[in-house]
Amino acid sequence: MSTATPAAPAAALPARRSVVAEFSRQQPLGAVSLAIIVIMMLAGIFSGYVAPYDPLHIDFASILAPPSLDHWFGTDAYGRDILSRVIHGSRTALVIGFLSSFFGSSIGAVLGIASAYFGGRVDNAIQRFVDVLLAFPIIVLALVVVAAMRKISFAGIDVNLVFAIAIPIVPRVARVVRAAALSINVMPYIDAARAAGYSDQRIIFRHMAPNVVAPYLIMFTAFIAQAILLEASLSFLGLGVTEPTPAWGLMLSGNAADFYREAPWMILFPGAAISLAVFAFNLFGDSLRDYLDPRFKV
Repeated sequence: MSTATPAAPAAALPARRSVVAEFSRQQPLGAVSLAIIVIMMLAGIFSGYVAPYDPLHIDFASILAPPSLDHWFGTDAYGRDILSRVIHGSRTALVIGFLSSFFGSSIGAVLGIASAYFGGRVDNAIQRFVDVLLAFPIIVLALVVVAAMRKISFAGIDVNLVFAIAIPIVPRVARVVRAAALSINVMPYIDAARAAGYSDQRIIFRHMAPNVVAPYLIMFTAFIAQAILLEASLSFLGLGVTEPTPAWGLMLSGNAADFYREAPWMILFPGAAISLAVFAFNLFGDSLRDYLDPRFKV
């Protein structure tokens, strides 16, 4: 006697494909930006195989060599291949950008939901804390935090740098998530859950948190671009990633500033990589907002 196999797993892949196809049809620029992001991620993951040279290898015979078939992006003041350093730098930028945006957005989402749900003194305390953080420009707050912290590394990642970039993201996400959570908190099903005697934890995690996923994802994606730009700025100022680690912001400082007239490729290609990454994540965040927010549906 034969038994029928469930059809759900077989239908899951077409369903995912239909979502991707629908997003690409509705947001073609978002699909292009997503393709750029995927290429950057793959380049960072497989940088050891994609990069033509060791990014740390010093070749005194090739110092300040212009772009050529041997070195497509030229070399720097130490003879290091710029293309290889840009490819390896994508790993640094994306890892720090993802981690900073994830932690900053997640903490901000927790504060925003708690502020909207509990209200009263809890709301006032959280909002005054948010106001204090928002009083500082994002780059100034990141500079203060990274300068005040002791340098800590874990698995090759600068923990203090991730924390310094995540802190300025927290209040901005908290405000957006709080606004979304406030509208959910007055819904009849929330009142019904309270009347049924459900705990605060169950109401928050079962009813409120799932309904703020859309604004959370939008903010998380958009702030990856901000985190990449902040990491590059801090590295440029000497407070982020340090030599000899390949990092886009670090490649724009030091010798690049001294030789920009003789070797403009030293700042052209790292700067283009930063601009492309920020552009792609910002455009993808905008497209994701338009796709997820029903107010933008036509």
